[in-house]
Amino acid sequence: MILPSDNWCNQRYFMTEFNNQGAKVKVPDYKLAFQEDTELGQVISKISSLMAEEGFPLKNAEQELKNIEARRAEDNMTMSRTSGASIAESPLDMLKKRAKADILIQIWWKVTKTDKGKAVSFTLEAFDSYTSKLIASSTGTGEPSDDIVPILLLEAVSQHINPFLNQLQNYFNDMFENGREIHLTVKRWNNWEYYLDDEIKNKEIIDYINEWMRENTVNGRYNLTDATENFIRFEQVRIPIYNKYDQPMDARDFTNDLRKYLRDEPFNFDIKLLTRGLGEAILILGEK
Repeated sequence: MILPSDNWCNQRYFMTEFNNQGAKVKVPDYKLAFQEDTELGQVISKISSLMAEEGFPLKNAEQELKNIEARRAEDNMTMSRTSGASIAESPLDMLKKRAKADILIQIWWKVTKTDKGKAVSFTLEAFDSYTSKLIASSTGTGEPSDDIVPILLLEAVSQHINPFLNQLQNYFNDMFENGREIHLTVKRWNNWEYYLDDEIKNKEIIDYINEWMRENTVNGRYNLTDATENFIRFEQVRIPIYNKYDQPMDARDFTNDLRKYLRDEPFNFDIKLLTRGLGEAILILGEK
């Protein structure tokens, strides 16, 4: 999916501000950008067509945002036939109702007037939405011309697209060989009777979890980056691309298998599973 970069949105005042526990945070307002900027839709359409021709079909960001709005409107109008209750939605649920894609491509551009016409400079960056890692980038400036900005930008990107596509392909090759990368954290409720270094049948809980990770990650690839009696953090966790049903696997699917393992004998733990986007999952042991 292609979206305008944060810097592009900020320069054009397509930002919204919210209070995050006392701290004011500015985030891009993509809906407003698509509604008010006359070039954005054309630019993304041109770049999307170019990517599709090169074998990388993309989600339509504007349409995805409209779908989210439509689903929200339907939820607001849905009521129980018997009691008149509305659909429960927590602030966390509302936050998660955003457009999701495996790879997020951000585009920034600037038009400069020269003696020979308008010249467009651009930066194209692709991020793995599971880990927020930069996986491909390209930057450049097109030849000056009097064409409209979407055409100028398409020509500029076309001249510099091959290194970007090669980096994307290398990313896919690595992912299919070594698995998709996610983050996984295991925590405990503060009223739980166990700590993660407590022993069950002469083995610490953390050791059971570590063994399960070793057996279920691709080639046993993961990093245990932090561990205390209260939490365990795994990073660079490589999970299979597909599950046993040949369906795409994400962080929730993988972590849910760990939840089921800890739910059964000899543990019988009650566990809450949370996710952050596609690539991060959290297990909280002790209660649901």
